Amino acid sequence: MFKTTSLISTRTISGGIEQAPFAHTSVYFFAALTALPLLVLLSSFLDTDAQIWAHLRRYVLPQISLNTLLLTVGVAALTAVLGVGLAWLTAMFRFPGVRFFAWGLMLPLAMPAYVLAFVQTGLFDFGGALRELAYTLGLADWLPNVRSLPGTIMIMTGAFYPYVYLLARNAFLTQGQRALEVGASLGLSPRQAFFRVALPLARPWIFAGVLLVVMETLADFGVVAITGVDTFTTAIYKSWFAFFSLPTASQLACLLMLLALVLLVLEQRTRKARRYLPTGRQAMIRRQKLHGWRAAACFAVCTAVLLIVFVVPVLQLSVWAWQESQGEFDWRYFGFAWNSLSVSLMAAAIVLSVAWQIGRVQRQQVSPAMNWAIRISTLGYAIPGAVLAVAIFLPMAWLDTRAAAWLDGSCWFSGSLVALLAAYAIRFMAVGAGPMQAGWQRISAHHDMISHSLGVSGFALFRRVHWPLLRMPALTASLLVFVDVMKELPITLMMRPFGWDTLAIRIFEWTSEGQWQQAALPSLLLVLVGLLPVYLLARQRDDKF
Repeated sequence: MFKTTSLISTRTISGGIEQAPFAHTSVYFFAALTALPLLVLLSSFLDTDAQIWAHLRRYVLPQISLNTLLLTVGVAALTAVLGVGLAWLTAMFRFPGVRFFAWGLMLPLAMPAYVLAFVQTGLFDFGGALRELAYTLGLADWLPNVRSLPGTIMIMTGAFYPYVYLLARNAFLTQGQRALEVGASLGLSPRQAFFRVALPLARPWIFAGVLLVVMETLADFGVVAITGVDTFTTAIYKSWFAFFSLPTASQLACLLMLLALVLLVLEQRTRKARRYLPTGRQAMIRRQKLHGWRAAACFAVCTAVLLIVFVVPVLQLSVWAWQESQGEFDWRYFGFAWNSLSVSLMAAAIVLSVAWQIGRVQRQQVSPAMNWAIRISTLGYAIPGAVLAVAIFLPMAWLDTRAAAWLDGSCWFSGSLVALLAAYAIRFMAVGAGPMQAGWQRISAHHDMISHSLGVSGFALFRRVHWPLLRMPALTASLLVFVDVMKELPITLMMRPFGWDTLAIRIFEWTSEGQWQQAALPSLLLVLVGLLPVYLLARQRDDKF
């Protein structure tokens, strides 16, 4: 039975689990911190600029709405086809290189979408290596224009398909062999069994993966800024820095946030639908060995995808970085790299500390109020970075205005490192909380009860029981948040302290001026840093099957 604890007491036990008043307080505080920018965004409708909105309705909103819709639908459809197709090949068949492709096809996760965008632009744009080669061969008319809506869709598909691939492959591997055997006994061919048995069973996973892709597409700013396609995120940025109208930017952000919240609710309902599927080693898939042209075709498809979206871009980045290093080396790289590393480490530490408390509290039987606090705490991932930046900047600017009389007009809150870290924590709390919640759920009350019967409690219980079981989830959460913060662009661009640049900011500034070679070194560093956690996650997942 749930037992209410006092903030004064240091440790009580309920249901065999030590209660943690500090953990409850931490979760409530962070939920309030997350709810504040949401309320600020909604309150912006109290101050509407009729002149700016008239301009937006006539010249901006129709085009950005159409672009956002076409971009979202196009990326969702192509990532579904590519991700599901590759997942089916690597999960169900044996062909040369399949063990490598099983995790190698996840490598594009390590590459930020905006890096892939400027590399592809540099390759295919006028003066690019592939464009010049196509002119020589007389094939220039067949090359796609990356600075267009179709080109943007192709780039985002290459960057985001691993989300669908990961979930769909997990679904195919865990849905079991029996369902396919029943289909075969009813006279279904392998092709019919895929469309009528395997695909419907995997639909919740695929739907969840596509929804993640849709949310990433809606939140993207770097790719559309490079390719010149106007969407809601670019409109928010222009409203703030071109029209100097924070209320208008926040009102546009509300529209985007509303759509993201609807998608989040759909994604949560999809998660519930996963429970009916069987799992376990006895339900494992028996992979079919391919021979001849079928094996060669599967190898060629997987190789082509990996070459286009990862190997060739990394090689191009390496060439540009080498050429740049032959000229005058910019020693400011060390400062940019230190800023990126330090802020990523600090953000990972903050997120991990709060996520640890969220998982600890959720392990216990909690009140409805605490359940809502946990949900609100992890809601930030549903809010695009540009939207969240606007929502946090507004209360910080209000505090600066009120405190100006005592602080000689200086801005102590907006544009500070504290505000930047708060935005990171709100945005990526769901990324860190997921592994920690799963880790705490593996520690049952029996672990604590047995430890208490042996006289182990308090810090000794943490050191000897909890930490060994939570070490890997904590490491996973830290790595994921660290890589995400290293790659993050909109929040850093809009909220960083004046003159405080990171690798991501320098990439954006150089690419916005078309200076691909100067952007290569920091881009290559970002990719290399992201490879380690992606590799570890891929190997960990593959070892389960």
